Amino acid sequence: MLAAADFRSLGTGARVVTPHAGALDGAVAAVQELLAQVEQACSRFRGDSEITQLNQATGRPVPVSPLLFLAIETALRVSRMTAGAVDPTVGTAMRIIGYDRDFGQLPEDGKFTLAVRPVPGYERVRIDPARRTVTLQPDVELDLGASAKALAADLAARLAAEVTQGPVLVSLGGDIAVAGEAPVAGWPVLIAEDSGAALDSEGEVVAIRAGGLATSSTTVRRWRQQGIERHHIVDPRTGSQARVYWRTVSVVAASCVDANAAATASIVWGADAPGWIEAHKLAARLVGADGEVLRLNGWPAAALPV
Repeated sequence: MLAAADFRSLGTGARVVTPHAGALDGAVAAVQELLAQVEQACSRFRGDSEITQLNQATGRPVPVSPLLFLAIETALRVSRMTAGAVDPTVGTAMRIIGYDRDFGQLPEDGKFTLAVRPVPGYERVRIDPARRTVTLQPDVELDLGASAKALAADLAARLAAEVTQGPVLVSLGGDIAVAGEAPVAGWPVLIAEDSGAALDSEGEVVAIRAGGLATSSTTVRRWRQQGIERHHIVDPRTGSQARVYWRTVSVVAASCVDANAAATASIVWGADAPGWIEAHKLAARLVGADGEVLRLNGWPAAALPV
């Protein structure tokens, strides 16, 4: 029987699951400590975070911690992988559309000034691995939300597996990573638009054995600004929220980072997403704005391993 613990971290719901109940407390403690470090390094909603200080020091090389450097290095790899569809230089755009604090603290109908423009682009971020420095051009404000949470899930799963010497699943608000030898039937995962849905909610259940699974959705993390409905996924080409072609995209990949990159980019790409997913042979489930479901590359219609 699987043992699980739920808590809040990184502004979302977190879950740690292991088949060994006696190892759960140790796994949770290790994961919580790691996530606190990720938040201190990567949260743009904290005035004392590393990334906030980096965003205020544009135009010059800034030494950063190994964790923040890894997060930025990962974000740049994701940008190259998705040809800029997922870009960490969306910080200013995110503030303009009103996402300037933890989601739970957003006002119900905040005021905003419309100023839409393409984001600066990930090419305007320079990293120096030898010196572990990051240089931002003056017009760049980083937001690692599209990749840092997925990276945290990957790191947390590996750490927890080392601590427990057994298999572990870590879920961070729709970003899921597993490590260690999976249970015989795989790890059951409920596919839902809202990552906070109860495990016994209606919906499809799939099983994964390795890597990660991520779901990106335009139907949750929504808020209103002067009567306009907003969601949190920005199209870097416009600097505004992505057009809703897909309600939800779920992807399985070798890591949670890669799964999240593909899922988020698919929301941005719209009609072009299936071709990219097919070319990269990723199992995926895409739900259109009209509710029609598209399953690609072996994504099951029933509860089968993927």
